[in-house]
Amino acid sequence: MAADDRLEDDELARRLREAHRRVRMLPAAEKDRLARRYLAICDLAKRDPERAAARLDAFLAALDTPRSEENALGD
Repeated sequence: MAADDRLEDDELARRLREAHRRVRMLPAAEKDRLARRYLAICDLAKRDPERAAARLDAFLAALDTPRSEENALGD
C-alpha cells in the first residue's frame, strides 16, 4: 500500500466517524433508517473505498438537507 493511499484511507475514516457522530445525534425515528445506510457505506469501504467515498458524499449531503426538502423530492 502506498503512503498516498494510506492518507486517503485516513480521510475516509475521519469522514465516516463524522457521519457516525451525526447519525447518533438524530431522533430515533430517523436514526434507524440512516444508521442502516451508514453501515452499508462502512461495509462498502472495506471492499471499495472510492465507491464508499462517493456514497458517503451523498449521505452527508442528505444529512445536510432539511427533512422538509427531502420530502418534496420524493424521499
